[in-house]
Amino acid sequence: MKNAAFFTVGVVAVIAVGGAAIFLSESPAISSNTPGYQPDLARGEALYAEACASCHGANLEGQPNWRSPGPDGRLPAPPHDASGHTWHHSDRVLINITMRGTAAVVGRGYESNMPGFADSYSEAELRDILEWIKTQWPERERAHQAQVTAQDDASQ
Repeated sequence: MKNAAFFTVGVVAVIAVGGAAIFLSESPAISSNTPGYQPDLARGEALYAEACASCHGANLEGQPNWRSPGPDGRLPAPPHDASGHTWHHSDRVLINITMRGTAAVVGRGYESNMPGFADSYSEAELRDILEWIKTQWPERERAHQAQVTAQDDASQ
């Protein structure tokens, strides 16, 4: 029981440090207010099905027990629907993770099964996926995420 408590504290510490590292990471070039960017939601939906659904679920439901490390010590893919935490993060953070992979963004030896997709997809394509995901959220989550993104954009 004592070991389980230490393990839980360790996982929480890694996530907290990782969250700080994510917020301090480099910014992608395209942001929600990039002049001329028009999302292609049909392309975003198709690319999500192609590149994301195998881990994050066809209905954005994520993998079972996504908050608990699996046998490999890594966290399963989280949901991208309203039950997950994707909508808690700014566009900049989400695109950075998608482009570089979670481990590269978090650093400090953090291990994740989430790869970076910058070599496979353009930033505009990844942005289209994110914009499509947002259309699947209820209004409350979309409004919160838009506010977080605006605050992050203002701090850059």
